[in-house]
Amino acid sequence: MIEIAITKGIKVTVEPFYLEKQSRPMQHHFAHAYRVTIENQSEEIVQLMRRHWFIYDAADEVREVEGPGVIGEQPTLAPGQFHQYTSWCPLTTEVGKMHGTFTMQMAKDRSTFKVVVPVFQLVAPSILN
Repeated sequence: MIEIAITKGIKVTVEPFYLEKQSRPMQHHFAHAYRVTIENQSEEIVQLMRRHWFIYDAADEVREVEGPGVIGEQPTLAPGQFHQYTSWCPLTTEVGKMHGTFTMQMAKDRSTFKVVVPVFQLVAPSILN
């Protein structure tokens, strides 16, 4: 299911999907990918500086992942531009969820603000049968 959040004119769309070939259910390894699109609908130039993720599984395990950029990039987006990337995360359970924030920096004055990454579900299709 596609999830969308808009913060200060920055639209974040997330589309999760299950990686069946990379998963090993008998070993409790469930691989999930997600495609993120960050669209600048504001009138300012912004740069993505940092990411901060919260990853939950069905066993009440919570992991935090924080660091510079996304997949090694710190894209700058002018008004109307977008950046899209795909990443992945392993879980030890069939279901989980993720959410987080991106720290964006305004080009004009270097001020920063947080952009919400909406909660999205990570679900192995086998749980739906």
